[in-house]
Amino acid sequence: MAAPLKNIPTTIITGFLGVGKTTAITELLRHKPAGQSWAVLINEFGEIGVDGALVQGQHSEENGIHVREVPGGCMCCAAGLPMQVGLNHLLIRARPDRLLIERTGLGHPEEVLQVLSTLYREVLDVRQVLTLVDARHLSDPRYTENDTFNQQIAIADCVIGNKSDLYQPEDSQRLRAYVQRHGRARARVLLTTQGHLPLSLLDQEADAPPVLDPEQSAHSHHHHSKHEPPVLADDAPLPACGYLKAENTGEGHRSVGWRFSPGKLFHHDRLFSFLSGLDAERVKAVFLTDKGAFGYNLAADALSEIVLHACDESRIEIISQRIDPDWETQLWQCLVD
Repeated sequence: MAAPLKNIPTTIITGFLGVGKTTAITELLRHKPAGQSWAVLINEFGEIGVDGALVQGQHSEENGIHVREVPGGCMCCAAGLPMQVGLNHLLIRARPDRLLIERTGLGHPEEVLQVLSTLYREVLDVRQVLTLVDARHLSDPRYTENDTFNQQIAIADCVIGNKSDLYQPEDSQRLRAYVQRHGRARARVLLTTQGHLPLSLLDQEADAPPVLDPEQSAHSHHHHSKHEPPVLADDAPLPACGYLKAENTGEGHRSVGWRFSPGKLFHHDRLFSFLSGLDAERVKAVFLTDKGAFGYNLAADALSEIVLHACDESRIEIISQRIDPDWETQLWQCLVD
């Protein structure tokens, strides 16, 4: 019989849309010590998960990296059932030496801490809450007046100013001042680029965890059934038509996503043109194309494309305040005839 899992070093990584959370996790995984097993639990706002496919397309379980997604923006809805199911399966399968948890950019991180500190207090050793921030947004009231954005900073042990190579001198100063006003008393500030984080950051002991307000946590997210997790499009079998569409709404944003059967191939150049022209806050995708498998990431700065070693099916998620009905037609035009 396997020994019980106990005191697994755990790091929560949070931050608003497009700040580079998945990139930071991917970079950390590149430096995983040989022989160790790491587990990654990823929560996404859309019902069709893409981050897990992006991570798995660059890393594999054969190399000791295990990934599980909790799509739908509901990591802690229904008293944490979606998260518990996903996390339990992940821990049993991976028996990890370390766990990384990525919370959706539109989710309240205190909900995750509430679940971990009660149901998993003997199993997990939560060492750090890392919040990634693009300091250029601190002059924009859409961020500074957003409750989720401010909670992500308020709960962090370390606030990481990512994309610092794009900052003006006043941006880093503004970040330190903002954390001093809105963050924890001993919160640290670290500047980095392209999500590069030192592994040593994961093992720094956190201060005493913040006091959580159970009543606020109970009302800060949407709810599903009290008895079982919701059935999400990410888990549903693909219909005979070969694709599936799903939408989600919350925190003033909307998402639309599609999954495609492996037999549907996309024209690479048309697809890149379509993705480059999208007017959306966030786009993530993995596609099987006539030139191979690729992962895509569109944020405010640019569209990035990476080659994937593996890809089971094409997926895309678009997050915006407005969903354009023409996107579906344009996407269909990218299919290889």
